[in-house]
Amino acid sequence: MARILVTGATQGLGRGTAEELLAGGHHVVAHGRGTGRLDDLAARGADVVLGDLADPEQTRDVAEQVNRLGPVDAVIHNAGVMTGPTVLPVNVVAPYLLTALVGTPGRLVYLSSGMHRGGRAGLAGLDWSGTRPTASYSDSKLFVTTLAAAVARRWARVFSNAVDPGWVPTRMGGAGAPDDLREGRLTQVWLATADDPEALTSGGYWYHRRHDDRHPAAGDPGFQDRLLDALAEHTGVPLP
Repeated sequence: MARILVTGATQGLGRGTAEELLAGGHHVVAHGRGTGRLDDLAARGADVVLGDLADPEQTRDVAEQVNRLGPVDAVIHNAGVMTGPTVLPVNVVAPYLLTALVGTPGRLVYLSSGMHRGGRAGLAGLDWSGTRPTASYSDSKLFVTTLAAAVARRWARVFSNAVDPGWVPTRMGGAGAPDDLREGRLTQVWLATADDPEALTSGGYWYHRRHDDRHPAAGDPGFQDRLLDALAEHTGVPLP
């Protein structure tokens, strides 16, 4: 069975993903900002790591906590916020730092959104620190989709993919969201654990276990490299 880190596992898709993995017999490392909402996962055998991904120092500490626990087979970068100045730190900087600092797993899954197609493929003037809001949710999801593709291109030994879970009824998506909540988490579980030939691929953008079209910029090696350079400059941590 696989050992899998799930960020943002306290609620919504992250919680459902962690529960799905535990039910399948996998070992879960569940991330959250505080212990209380992860106690039941810990009681079921999950390891717990804590830290606010809006804070890069706490994100670095999360990576250290994970590495102290031992190697992971997969990371599901699920944590995200919809609005406010922390959109870039949580949705983009944190996945980048964890990718760079957590001992390299065999599989990486990045949560995107269909809204990434409305993102702007420009990096000028962005405040990656979150001191002021300079990017939309759509922008951030374009960047993380690009990050997934960049990692797939640079790390041939890793299966790196982005997933659109659909518009599902979570606190972020709202009670009236039309997509199925369980279906919204099954693709990332499948990509993190399955031995199906399709799951053992890299560089894809997935929706409900099917390939889907992504923003053209996400597949542009030049834009990928500019994004990685900007994140490396901001964090002081280059992608190995």
